[in-house]
Amino acid sequence: MIPLSYCLRNLLRRPGQSLQLITGTCMVVILIMTAASVNNAMKKTLGNTGDPLNTILLGAGSEESVERSEVKKGVEDIIASSISGIRHVMGKPSVSPEVHFNGLLSTPDGTSSQGLIRGVQHQALWVHQDVRIVRGRFPRAGEVMLGKLAPQKLGLNASELEVGKTLIFNNEKLKISGIFDAIGTVMEAEAWVPLQDLMTYIQRDNFSCVVVSVKDASSFGDLDAFAKRRLDLELVAIQESDYYSKLSTFYAPIRWMAWICAILLSVAALFGGLNALFAAFSSRVREFGAMQAIGFNRWKILLSLVQESCFSSIIGSLLAFIVVAGTLDNTAVPFSIGVFLLDYNQPVLNVGVTTCLFLGVIGGLPPAWSCLKPSLTETLRSS
Repeated sequence: MIPLSYCLRNLLRRPGQSLQLITGTCMVVILIMTAASVNNAMKKTLGNTGDPLNTILLGAGSEESVERSEVKKGVEDIIASSISGIRHVMGKPSVSPEVHFNGLLSTPDGTSSQGLIRGVQHQALWVHQDVRIVRGRFPRAGEVMLGKLAPQKLGLNASELEVGKTLIFNNEKLKISGIFDAIGTVMEAEAWVPLQDLMTYIQRDNFSCVVVSVKDASSFGDLDAFAKRRLDLELVAIQESDYYSKLSTFYAPIRWMAWICAILLSVAALFGGLNALFAAFSSRVREFGAMQAIGFNRWKILLSLVQESCFSSIIGSLLAFIVVAGTLDNTAVPFSIGVFLLDYNQPVLNVGVTTCLFLGVIGGLPPAWSCLKPSLTETLRSS
C-alpha cells in the first residue's frame, strides 16, 4: 500500500490548488447543511405550534388561512355553553376569541416592518399553554406584548423593543408591556394586542377565529358536530395541529427551493473541483508511470489519489462544521407568519458528513481514472 504520508505531502506540493479544493468543499458542505437545516427547522416550528388538544373554529371556506376567516361575535359564549369537553381554568372555559392581522409596525424613528398581530383576551394564555411571559405583564388597553423573536421578524434590534418602549400601529402608539416566549413555535415572533383594541384599530366587527382547548382528543368530535349542526354560524372546526400541518405543506415549495439552490450551486462547485483535480493529476502522469514501474499497481495508485481527494474534502468539511457552529447555528430566519431558528443538529451534521464523503470519492475517481487509463509506455513517454 502507498503510505498516507505520500497523500498528505502531495496536498502541500500545490498549496494553491489544495486551498481551492478545500474552500470549494467547505462552501458546498455549508450550503447542503443549511438547506437541510432550513427544511427541518421550518417543519419543526410549524409542527410544534399546533396543540392536538386545541381546536380552531374558522369561518366556512377559510380553512387554509385564519387571517381571511370571519367568525361572528358571541360565538365564543355559544361554544362554551354547548360543549361539555372544554377544559376549564379557575372555573372558566378555555375559549379564546382572536383576531389575526398582518400589518405594519413602526418605531418612533419611522422604521417600519410587517409582522403578525394577534388580538387576544387573557383566555389566550389558557389555550396557548406554550406561551410564558418572561418580562413585564399581559397587555392592557393601549399596550402590546411581543414575542421573544419579534425583533428578528421586524428587522430591529432587541434594545429597540424592550419593555416600556413604544411601537406605532395605524398611527396609534402602543407601549410594550411585556415579552413572552413560546419555544419552538411561530407565536414567538408575534405581537399580542388586546382584542378590542385591535378590532378598533383595523375597524373590524368580527373575530378571525375562536380557539378552544379541550380535555381530551375525543372532544374534537363534539366541536366538529357542533360546527356542522349550527349552519347559521357558518363555522368549520379544525384541530390546531392539523391546521399548522397544512401550512407546512403549503410552505413545502419554499423548502424545496432551498434544496434546489443548494444542489445547483454544489454541482457547479463539484465540476470546478473536478477541473482542478484533472489539472493537478494530469501534471503527475509521469509520476504515476514511475510508481507503476517500481511495483505499485494501478488500483493502489487509484486508491491513493482518492485518498488525496478525501483528505481535502475532510479538511474543508471540518472548516464548514466550525463555521456553522460558530456563526450560523441558532440564526433566526423570518418568513411570512413567523421566525424559525436554524438548528445544525446531529441529522444535519450527518448530511454534512455524507456530502463530504461523496465529494471526496466522486470528485477524485474520474480524474484519477482518466490519468491511469493510458498504458505504462504511454505514461512514461508523456510530457
